[in-house]
Formats: sequence, structure tokens, C-alpha cells
Amino acid sequence: MSRPEILAPAGNREMLGAAVFSGADAVYLGLTGFNARRTAGNFTPDELREAVAFCHARGVKVHVTLNTLVYDRELSGLADAVRAVAAAGADAVIADDLATAQLVKSIAPTLHLHGSTQMSVHTPEGAKELAALGYDRVILARELSLEEIRAVCEASPIEVEVFVHGALCMSVSGQCMMSAFLGGRSGNRGACAGPCRLPFDASAGLKPGQPGRACHLSLKDMDYIPHLRELMDAGVASVKIEGRLRTPEYAAAVVTACRAVCAGQPYDEKLVRDIFSRSGFTDGYLTNRNDGKMFGVRTEADAAATRAATPKARELFRRELQRVPVHYELSGGVEDGGVKLTARDDDGHRVSVYSADEPQPAQKDPLPGIERALGKTGGTPFVMDGLAAAPGEGGFGFLPGAAWNELRREALDKLLEKRSEVTPHAVQAFEMPTYPAHTVGQLPALAARFANAAQCPAEAAEKLQYLIFPITEAESIPEAWRGKTLLELPRVMFGRLEQKTAARLDALQDAGFAGAVVNNPAQLRYTDGWTLYGGLGLNVTNPMSAARYASLGVQGMLLQPETALTAMQAVAPGVPTAALCYGHLPLMLTRACPLRNVRDCGKCPGGGTLRDRKGRDFTVTCSAPGGAGVRTVFNPVPLYMGERLRELPVDVAIAAFTTETPARVSQILDLLFNAQPFDSEFTRGLYYTNN
Repeated sequence: MSRPEILAPAGNREMLGAAVFSGADAVYLGLTGFNARRTAGNFTPDELREAVAFCHARGVKVHVTLNTLVYDRELSGLADAVRAVAAAGADAVIADDLATAQLVKSIAPTLHLHGSTQMSVHTPEGAKELAALGYDRVILARELSLEEIRAVCEASPIEVEVFVHGALCMSVSGQCMMSAFLGGRSGNRGACAGPCRLPFDASAGLKPGQPGRACHLSLKDMDYIPHLRELMDAGVASVKIEGRLRTPEYAAAVVTACRAVCAGQPYDEKLVRDIFSRSGFTDGYLTNRNDGKMFGVRTEADAAATRAATPKARELFRRELQRVPVHYELSGGVEDGGVKLTARDDDGHRVSVYSADEPQPAQKDPLPGIERALGKTGGTPFVMDGLAAAPGEGGFGFLPGAAWNELRREALDKLLEKRSEVTPHAVQAFEMPTYPAHTVGQLPALAARFANAAQCPAEAAEKLQYLIFPITEAESIPEAWRGKTLLELPRVMFGRLEQKTAARLDALQDAGFAGAVVNNPAQLRYTDGWTLYGGLGLNVTNPMSAARYASLGVQGMLLQPETALTAMQAVAPGVPTAALCYGHLPLMLTRACPLRNVRDCGKCPGGGTLRDRKGRDFTVTCSAPGGAGVRTVFNPVPLYMGERLRELPVDVAIAAFTTETPARVSQILDLLFNAQPFDSEFTRGLYYTNN
């Protein structure tokens, strides 16, 4: 087993120092403006260059997060951000939007490209697709079991990175819109307000309108530190610690623990728990124990434990870990009028210094004392790894201990300075493409997505341009509808669902369907022969990523619902675009089930509701019982644009039906066909915001 890279968070300069001094092999940090933790301290381009110099001097890599969804107006600034990362000499960019990936490869092709966990990659085919798209590493979704991680590692042509400690989002990363639609702060844009930590209560017996009190969307922090050796055996290349918004002490405690376990040594479990937890930890996903024990909240007792543990954790980075081997070469001596000390590292850096004093004849062998003096490298990142002695005539002679100490300090200072020299990545000239704007004011064609075939009124089916059904409904679709029916693939596929879906697509190839809706990059790999359309899961928000998907064979795409109308107008990739015009928006897609806080899976009718602190009910649906299924939490108030369809700058407007009855579906479609106002409470979503 080879030891994986230990990758630590660095939300600010102090946290960076703590992570490095305690022994992280790499850090990840945000560049101001384009990363998934905009409320962290983050780094300006100048600060990034300083951080890279500091880290590289100590053999530590720097990964820069440019992992937010971007809009057309931001593409030029994003290109400048890529240039800043290249100029700083950082090692890799973490990206999810295909526009970011394209800019990295176009501007600084020697920068490594890591696929963010926000890409929701969780299968072997997903890892293969990222490799085909030019990524060097895939950062897997947090929801995977050890067996699923192992399967990806065995199949992946690129490195695999997994999260092993820190906060667990309730939702699959990249598939959550809860913060955006409930509070106007998008998690996909780096501004998540964490509404899932507030009360969302699945308890039975709540009276209508009664506020919820329990926090049934709040997961405990994950902790896979005890399983690091198993992850090493599975082939994981990098183990990642979540927590750029936490403290330097937190980073140091977890890095120290990871180093110990990877070396087969015990670690301070109590310190790791006390420095931050939410009533303990969970390894439920990794061990296939997806149950109510995964949930927890941060208590006052947890906070008190953190305050008590902080001084002890601070000691872990008071002095930096000595880990950079330094090789000494010593020559000269009495007859040469001085000694020459050369220090070199394993990366080819070499410096030489000379004694200021002339050595005197020695009465005894000076070499043991010289070795002791040169080996005192404390307070530096260096550790002595050998001394090659070549004394001149008369031997090295005698120099006082202070002289040898000064020689050592001077040599190591110069070597550290040389190692700190930043090597920028070469950048290529790149002219930002210009993209046409979509026309405004035209009436888009109407399409509808249904949860099942029985929900679709026959009379409406004739009038809609497209019908969209989950692929699980394929056999229930009347043949008369199939020529306009698109089969929607799941946004995530746990267990063996990917293999089953691929087989189902093959079996349905000649069944007369109009195409398939892909919701994950992995699905581009096993849909040959199908006309493809991009769905919600692709998170398309800008013309560059839209054009990239179009070049990969996607013949039309739904724009991400957080996108304002002004930003939508900029997306005209040469294939039809679509926007939602009606629907209870899927705020969260999760493998963990909030209903398991109050009931067993076997006794569940297949869904339920969550009551928030304001007394509103959020519908929860389940795709399948157990860990292979996913749950969706829907907004209680539907989006509606029926009387404003001409304001949607897209080719197709889609009504998405979830739990509506067939009668209610008919009513809403009538409103849409006649461009009528909605007949009950609704929202315009974020369409009229300035995002």
C-alpha cells in the first residue's frame, strides 16, 4: 500500500500554516471570487503566490478551488483567475463547470485539473468520462461505500480523491438548491447559508402549521480516519479533510491523526472528536449503515469540548514538522583556511556557504561534533539525511560550536529561500470566444416532465412538444407517445444502478423513443445511439459550458434553475435551450433519508414530509428503499411562469410534475397553454434576481 496524499483545508493564512506545520502533503484553498467557500478568508493573487512559495519550500502542493458555477459575464474574470493561478505556480485547479476546465486547458495546460465533488461523480464510468474530458483527478461524491470507492479506483484511469473527515452536506454536492431558493444564497455559487442545519422535522403528529423543532436534515460530521488503511488498500490517491471555514487547530488535529493512521500508529481520537463534532461522528456511508444514527447537531457540550481542546491542538503546529531531507557535503579545513558546507535536497536545489573563521588544528576527531551541530535542524522543515565529509590537508580542524551552528543556519536559510522560488506555469494566448445572445420575446414551445405515465393527460400529450418520463417508466409509455418522449436518467446512481441503466438503454434502443435526458457526465459514456438532451443535473449556466456539452453530442439542454433570465439570455449554444416554467423545485437530492429519524425503511410508504420552523411542509420522495435509493426534498411553493412565457429567453419551457394528481396536472397545463396567471401560491424563483 502506498500512503495517500493528506490534503488539508486552508481557509486563510493561519490555517495554511497550521496544516503545513502539522504535516499535510497538500492544501486546498480558494482564490477570491471563484470558489465554493466565498465566506472563507481566501487568497488574493499576491497572497496565493506567497502561499505557494511557503508550501513548495516545504514540499507541500497547493490546489486552488475554482469550483463554482459561473455566468457569461464572469467568464473573462475567470480566465484572469486561471492566469493568476498559473502565475503563482500552484499545482492544480479544482473545477466543476466545464467552462473552467476548458479555460484551464486552453490557458495553462500544465496545470493539473481535478474534478470537484460538485460534479457528483460517483461511478466508474464517471471517472472515465472525467479522464476523457482532460481531468487528472476525480474527487468522488461523499456518499459512497468502501466497495463503491474500490470499484471506482479499480476502473479509473486518473487519480481518485475522497473526503475522509469533516462536515457532511445532506445533499449530494452539486445537486442542492435549498440555500439558493430558501435564502437567496447559492451553495453552487459558494455562498451556502446552511439551511439544512435548521429545524426540518419529520415527526408524525404535528398539527397543521405547527413549527418543526427537530433537525432531521442535519448529518453528523463524517470520520473515516479509522478506515484510512482500508482506503489506502482500495487505491485512493488522496484523502481530503473538509473544513475551510474551521480553525487552524482543527486542521492540525485532523492532519496529525491522518498521518499517524497512515503510518500504522495510534492517534488521539478524543482530540479529533473534541476539536469539532456534531454529537460525534458517522461513517454510515462508507460502511453501508445508512440509518438514523447518521444525524446529529452541534450542541453546547460540543462547543465547550472544542474550547477545552484548542490549546492542546495548538501545540501541534507550534513548531513545524521536519520532513524535507537535506544532504550535507563538507570540504576544506585547516590548510584551506576555512570549510565549505554544501546543502542539497532531493529536488536538485543546492547551496554552499563558507566559514567566517579559520579553523584551528584539532586535538581530537571533530566529525562527531560537526554531525551533531549540523543535525540540529529544529525550527526548520529540514531533517539531516547524511553528511559526506571530504576534509582537506590537516583535516577539518576545530571551530567553536557557534560557528558550526551559524554555518548550518545560513545553509538551510539559503536552501529554503531557493526552494521558495515560484515557478510559474507557461500560459498560452487565449481569446475569449464571443457567443450570440438568445432572442427574447418569442413564445417557447411547451414540454412537460411527469413522474409516471398515469400522471400525463392524453389530451395534453398531443399538444406538448416533448414528454419526459423517468427511464423506469419506459415500458408504461404508450407507443403513440414514444416519438416525442425523452427518457430521463437519474441524477445519481448508487449501487449497481449504473450497470442496470446502461443495460436498459441498450434494450430500449429500438423502442421508438425520441431520446434520453442525461443528468451526469458519466451518462455520456453509455448512451451511444441515443439523441441526448441535458437535464437538471448538468448544471449548465453559461454559454461556454453549454457549447462544450453540445460538442459532446448533447442536442439541447435545460438551464440550471438558479440562473436569472438575464444570464439565460447569454446562453445560445446552437442547440435548443430550455427552462422550467412550472414545478416544485427539487431543493435537495440525498442518499441519507431524513425520514429514518422517525421510522424504519421497511415501514415507510415511500416518502413523507418535513416541517420547517415556519410551519411549512416539504415533500420528500424516495426512488428506492435502502442505500441504493435517493430521496428528493421539494420546495412547498411551485415555480410558475405561465403568463410570462415570452420572458423566458429559451426555446422550450418545461413544466415539471412530481406529486400532482392527474386532475391537477390537467388544470396546470390548461393555465400554461392559455398563458393564464397561477391559481394559488407560487414563486418566480430566482429568474428576476441579479445573479
